[in-house]
Amino acid sequence: MARSAESVHAVIKAYDVRGVVGELIDAAFVQDVGGAFARLVRDERAKKVVIGHDMRSSSPALARAFADGVTAQGLDVVLIGLASTDQLYFASGLFDCPGAMFTASHNPAQYNGIKLCRAGAKPVGQETGLQAVAAEVIDGVPVHDGAAGVVSEEDVLEQYANFVRGLVHLSDLRRLKVAVDAGNGMGGHTAPAVFGPMPLDLEPLFFELDGTFPNHEANPLDPANLVDLQRYVRETGADIGLAFDGDADRCFVVDELGNPVSPSAVTALVAERELAKEPGSAVIYNLITSRSVPELVTELGGHPVRTRVGHSFIKQQMAETGAIFGGEHSAHYYFRDFWGADSGMLAALHVLAALGEQDQPLSVLMAKYQRYAASGEINSSVADAADRTAAVVTAFADRTIDVDRLDGVTVEMKDTSWFNLRASNTEPLLRLNVEARTAEDVDALVTEILGIVRA
Repeated sequence: MARSAESVHAVIKAYDVRGVVGELIDAAFVQDVGGAFARLVRDERAKKVVIGHDMRSSSPALARAFADGVTAQGLDVVLIGLASTDQLYFASGLFDCPGAMFTASHNPAQYNGIKLCRAGAKPVGQETGLQAVAAEVIDGVPVHDGAAGVVSEEDVLEQYANFVRGLVHLSDLRRLKVAVDAGNGMGGHTAPAVFGPMPLDLEPLFFELDGTFPNHEANPLDPANLVDLQRYVRETGADIGLAFDGDADRCFVVDELGNPVSPSAVTALVAERELAKEPGSAVIYNLITSRSVPELVTELGGHPVRTRVGHSFIKQQMAETGAIFGGEHSAHYYFRDFWGADSGMLAALHVLAALGEQDQPLSVLMAKYQRYAASGEINSSVADAADRTAAVVTAFADRTIDVDRLDGVTVEMKDTSWFNLRASNTEPLLRLNVEARTAEDVDALVTEILGIVRA
């Protein structure tokens, strides 16, 4: 069935498929996407597709509709049922086949979507397949002249848990009390399986799978959604707190005092551990990650590689450079040994191992990785992002030693502070990130820059 280009492009976006269920996303649409995706990977000699889904009420039926579209094109389907996104990536690597994960990550309950990958968890983006899928859905997916594929089911949770534990040295750890906020998302499914055999006392918070997110949004990037975990860490006397987003591919860390740990600091810690395994390797970081990351990587003899913001750029650089690890400010962590894909659980295991190998509290352990103060990302609604950006660059010209335009503008200043301004691709927003030696310097820069941006 042919569909309007406007409706299809509203849902099939640059990196995934996402929209409100019952409006632009329904079973018939998803079946067409499954058929178009099957045709895409069938041309690349794939014989089956693995499908997983999150805890949203719409996910099981949509996953089945997608499977119908795939099998109608002659490919087999392996259903793994409830899964985190990194569990789906694991299954794609395990079975060496393309995959589809039904989730809208941290979006509200009425949303759903699909994250697609090729065999070995290789990403599928706008230029690497989604555009072709969208074109076929718009024109109408051709009928396959041949036998239909078959559907099988397989539970890979235990294999996934064993695999990620096996990638981290976990012997001789002291016993830890670990508070975990799953946000009613898929962390409530994977955390018990992964942490169960380890020497830790698990303090679960919001582990009930509930796609309506009754306690708070499953988006720990928003500080408001970390408040419950921060309080819980203090109440339970936990050594560490971990917060997962809805599909549990991102992990945020809270120390024993209840203070959030910067994802840049986590990136630096994991980079140090991975470089110890393979000295001299490349490590990817995006351009709004703290400069402490490339500094530390260089000091350890590694090769820091800077990239634009966004998982597609990170994964591309991972493949091109053979990097052992990559990290983003948004708490996405990528591992070469995990097919170059991201896994918040694997990053969490590294932090737990580093904490358990020594006797210091997490706040002390992480201090060496937090060399600078940072603003976090601050959004401003603007009518003309280019005009406001140019005005800021001009205002800071006499204090600037370099202006980089890899992604928005990154302005390096004479006092070693820097800031980045990036326009959103989807909203009339200008995003600001500032880093400086002290919190006072950060606050002063933020005030000055926002005074220009919001004038």
